[in-house]
Amino acid sequence: MTPVELSRTVLHAVRRAVDAGELEVAVPERAVVAPPGPGGCGDYATTIALQLARSAGQPPRRVAEVLRPYLADADGITDVVLTGPGFLNISLHGTAPVALVEEILRRGTRYGYADGPTGRVVQLHCPHDLRAVVVAEAAARVLRSQGALVRTSCAAPLAPEWTAALGVRVDAAGPAPAELAVTVRPVPAPGDPDPLRLGRDAGRWALLHPAPHDRPRTGDEHLVQREGNPLFRVRYAHARTRALTRNAADLGFTAEPAPLAAEPAPQDLLTALADHPRVLAAAAEHRAPDRLARHLVAVADAVLPFLPAVLPRGAEKPSAAHRARLALAEAAGTVLAGGLSLLGIDAPDHL
Repeated sequence: MTPVELSRTVLHAVRRAVDAGELEVAVPERAVVAPPGPGGCGDYATTIALQLARSAGQPPRRVAEVLRPYLADADGITDVVLTGPGFLNISLHGTAPVALVEEILRRGTRYGYADGPTGRVVQLHCPHDLRAVVVAEAAARVLRSQGALVRTSCAAPLAPEWTAALGVRVDAAGPAPAELAVTVRPVPAPGDPDPLRLGRDAGRWALLHPAPHDRPRTGDEHLVQREGNPLFRVRYAHARTRALTRNAADLGFTAEPAPLAAEPAPQDLLTALADHPRVLAAAAEHRAPDRLARHLVAVADAVLPFLPAVLPRGAEKPSAAHRARLALAEAAGTVLAGGLSLLGIDAPDHL
């Protein structure tokens, strides 16, 4: 069962509880599932009980107790444990990591996207400031990935050099319609050094990676091709996964999702990959592409130590384990490529 399928299963459990008269709530459009936090257990956890408690007029733990048997009865779920104030911790059959990798490879760079338009309309309006324009444009990309219809506007026409250097564009210039306006106003970037001199990829990263309330740094550290540069780590990790695919083809094998038998699964990597849809949804909800940028760093940092074990060594023959490792590496590379694309940053196959 994939995270998307599990989310639907959680909503189905809510609907069954409502139909049985055990809960009086409106069934939400989305149920967030994510790897369990501290004190949790199982493969995934959901906060749906906390989300519904107020409208149900019951404590979150009581809502969770109502939902637990409906979830435990669902196909593909082996156990549901209630922890904390109302967290539902869900254990799946042993193929959960396999299903996750299969879903990522099937959906490609659109993994984590909404299934289709939601009908939501969002107007992003920003002051005539370079960082604000870059953040608004990236936020619009993330919102569109979640099914929203987005229109961007700036208080004044963009400087031509902004578009030339960083590729930024907006749909309109001038005052935004008051009934739709959402103002994007991060802390401006310093004028010295000029972020435009960094070029499109490094310049956009320098403005997007910090939180909106933090003043970005726009020095040459974003151009350094070393592990101390987060942008380099993200792009290097992606390029490494693409190189592994090419090298595997030279050795005569391709990726095939399967359990990583007889070896511990890289749980931090699986957790980061499973968390990607939630991160996209949160970045869209809060108009915060910095959340996506930092998530990509977490994915890169989790996959890089895993990559040396993907290919056979010496006279070793390619095996099912190598094909499974390659599938996991390709899934990580896919998430990195898709995330960078939403930020408007290139993900090169060679670096």
